[in-house]
Amino acid sequence: MEISLKGRCAIVTGGSKGIGLGVATRFAASGAQVAIVARDGGGIARALHSIDQQRCGAGAAMGIQADVVSPEGIARVYEQAMGAFGKIDIVINNAGTSRTGTFETLTDEMWREDFDQKLFAAIRLTRLVWPQMKERRWGRIINVLNIGAKAPRAGSAPTSVTRAAGMALTKVLANEGAPHNVLVNALLVGFIEADQHVQRAARAGVSYEDYKAKTAKEVPLGRMGKPEDFANLACLLVSDAGSYITGTAINVDGGRSPVV
Repeated sequence: MEISLKGRCAIVTGGSKGIGLGVATRFAASGAQVAIVARDGGGIARALHSIDQQRCGAGAAMGIQADVVSPEGIARVYEQAMGAFGKIDIVINNAGTSRTGTFETLTDEMWREDFDQKLFAAIRLTRLVWPQMKERRWGRIINVLNIGAKAPRAGSAPTSVTRAAGMALTKVLANEGAPHNVLVNALLVGFIEADQHVQRAARAGVSYEDYKAKTAKEVPLGRMGKPEDFANLACLLVSDAGSYITGTAINVDGGRSPVV
């Protein structure tokens, strides 16, 4: 299926590497203009170079350096994207890391940081783009969560808790947006190759290849996913081809989640 996003303008938070970069690259290759949001200016520059190497076309992507944890950072993202594009059709709420720990070790500050990064960042950015999407009767929002939102394990807080809240937010927004053709879905990540897994391998003192081989044993498909596996589904959901899909949370995990 040939999917076109020509004429669409997107924001991808956490877009400089891993899943975010995979999504931004796929969107740009499909004709969208994409704003990549990240805190690290060097990472943004490398991401833009990577997209340019894919020959997505001049001006297919731009970078916005901002910390989406703060309201000021979110405001900067919106203002710069609107200044460059004039409208926002698509938002991918992807910023956030997977902080976990046993319940008694988690402080109030850890809980607050996780909610700010993963839930309030999505709430604040969505709040800004929501009116124009409703007015134009076209919008697509994807909240990137993980499979712990449906099936939390012991020791998986605060991430599994904030991700579950993100799934509830997805359903609320989908119900409110549906009469205005604003579609909202969640994609739940399993083991997808990303920088955080490289870091985990380093902390464990093993090679990344050995880490991937061990991790793959937990996945029914027998491998870790690649960013493009995730990006292909995201591209379908934000296109006109996905116009009857809203309010759902889809696992992108190679069958790992015990919950459908």
